[in-house]
Amino acid sequence: MRVKALALRIMNQIRHDKRTLGLVLIAPLLILTVIYFIFDSSDSDFTIGVVDAPQGVITRIMDTEDVTITILKIDADQAEKTVNDEKAIAVLDMSSDSPKIYLDASDPSSAGKVVAILKSAVMLNNVDGIKDSLANLKNSIPPALVGMITLPELPNVDPATADWKTVYVYGSADSSFFDSFGAPMVGIIVFFLTFLIAGINFLSERTSGTLEKLLSTPIRRGEIIAGYTLGFGILAVIQSLVVTLFVVYVLGMPVVGSIWYVILINLLTAITALTLGILLSTLANSEFQMVQFIPIVILPQIFLCGLFNLSGGWLVVGHFMPLFYTTDALTEVMLKGHGIAVIYPDILILAGLSLFFVVINTLLLKRHRGV
Repeated sequence: MRVKALALRIMNQIRHDKRTLGLVLIAPLLILTVIYFIFDSSDSDFTIGVVDAPQGVITRIMDTEDVTITILKIDADQAEKTVNDEKAIAVLDMSSDSPKIYLDASDPSSAGKVVAILKSAVMLNNVDGIKDSLANLKNSIPPALVGMITLPELPNVDPATADWKTVYVYGSADSSFFDSFGAPMVGIIVFFLTFLIAGINFLSERTSGTLEKLLSTPIRRGEIIAGYTLGFGILAVIQSLVVTLFVVYVLGMPVVGSIWYVILINLLTAITALTLGILLSTLANSEFQMVQFIPIVILPQIFLCGLFNLSGGWLVVGHFMPLFYTTDALTEVMLKGHGIAVIYPDILILAGLSLFFVVINTLLLKRHRGV
């Protein structure tokens, strides 16, 4: 009876807690819906450059099933630059006797798929050419000699074993899935932990009465937020340094660009997560309610930040996620070796978001002060 009474009391508590009910019943459906549409539409759009490729090869590339491919016809001297400027994931150069592929292998999965498409298209086009030649040869044999001459069989050539030259503009032949996913995951982990720790700690300051005591003093609201941000920010600096140095020097994750840019990006990510965590903590009344923001705030960002290839409207939605700019900047620096000239928009947006959250936090403190 006591167990039953306790169970009934807990069920009644949950029944009256609309936020928990929504989290349990609605949040999983929303998350699964987002995952379904992302994975159903990802990895479907590629832009591929071609140099002196026969029309038969181009047709076979574009006819690849389950993939939408845009073809760019360019000159040989523009092949590497086209990939370097990220206008195409690969360029097929057939201006010489041996086909050459200029490749962006920063995403090994997409790169492998594109290489397979290109090799298959070239080999099938060659086989069809041999078939046509044999058919013409057969038609040219005098009727009296038919049956006396044996035509050669078509060679069974595997595109994967053919003699191809691949120029890796980004990444390398040894690039692993950890290399491509590891760079964004660094920022995701920093964002998640900082968001949770800052939010719960600021909530504790509020529920314990410490914040109210501070608000009763002459200290300004902006000074309070600045003090909390600075205090947690020191921890964020240490965390960013530890995480960055660990993945680079212990796990051996390659960093093509400057490690200082990686540290800067992670620090800005941590500050953005910190100020956002403080902001959302004002909507929670307990640590449990703060944790409830994870499937609503964190998980959608993970799926829409660029960790997975996005297409269509999902790419537009991803631009509204702070983590999108973190993963974009880390990918550009760690995998592609770019510097401030490329990542400065991401840095400015992260810094702007942090400032925006600070301003909102300062305004919300007015409610607690009651003025």
